[in-house]
Amino acid sequence: MSRIGRAPISVPPKVQVTWTDSNYVTVKGPKGELSYQVDPALTLKLEDGTLTVTRPSESKKHKAIHGLYRSLVNNMIEGVTRGYTKQLEIHGVGYRAAKVGENLVIQVGYSHPVEVQPPGGISFTIDGIDPATKATRLSVNGIDKQLVGEVAAQIRRVRKPEPYKGKGIRYTGEAIRRKAGKAGKVGGKKK
Repeated sequence: MSRIGRAPISVPPKVQVTWTDSNYVTVKGPKGELSYQVDPALTLKLEDGTLTVTRPSESKKHKAIHGLYRSLVNNMIEGVTRGYTKQLEIHGVGYRAAKVGENLVIQVGYSHPVEVQPPGGISFTIDGIDPATKATRLSVNGIDKQLVGEVAAQIRRVRKPEPYKGKGIRYTGEAIRRKAGKAGKVGGKKK
C-alpha cells in the first residue's frame, strides 16, 4: 500500500500535462517545460485538474515504483509552476563568491578562483552577506529538482566544511559537527 502513490496530484490551470502511449510525460508551465519517462506499466489519468497514477498489480515491483513515479511527476509540476531553490553559505575569512556573467566564481582558499558554469535551466544568485554569521549566501535556482540539488552538491564539493573551524561551503541550516582542537601541553618543559 503506497500512500504517496495513491495521493492525487493537483494540476494548476496554467500547467499542461501530456504523455505518450509509452508514458513519456511532458509538463509545460509558466517557468518552462520538463519531460520524463515514467514506467510503462503504470497508468496515468487526468480528470478535472487532478492527475492520478495507478499500478497494475500488488506485486512488490509495482508497489516500489508507484510512489516513486508519482513523486517525480509531482516534482515536475511543482518545478514548472514555482521552481526550486537550494541555498548555500560560504564560511571563512576571505572566502567569497561573485557572479561573472552567468558563471559563479568562488574563492575559498585555493591558489586560484574556482569557476562554476551553470547547466541549462540553472541560474545562480548571490544573496549577500549574512550579518549574524558573516557568511556569503548564494542560491541555485531552476525548475528541475534533481538538477538543482546536483549543482548545489557540486558547489559544496569545491570546499566541504571542515570540523575544526567550520570553514567551507555548506547548505543553509546545515549543522556541522565540530571537533575540539589540540589539547596543548600540560605541565612544564621536560629537560
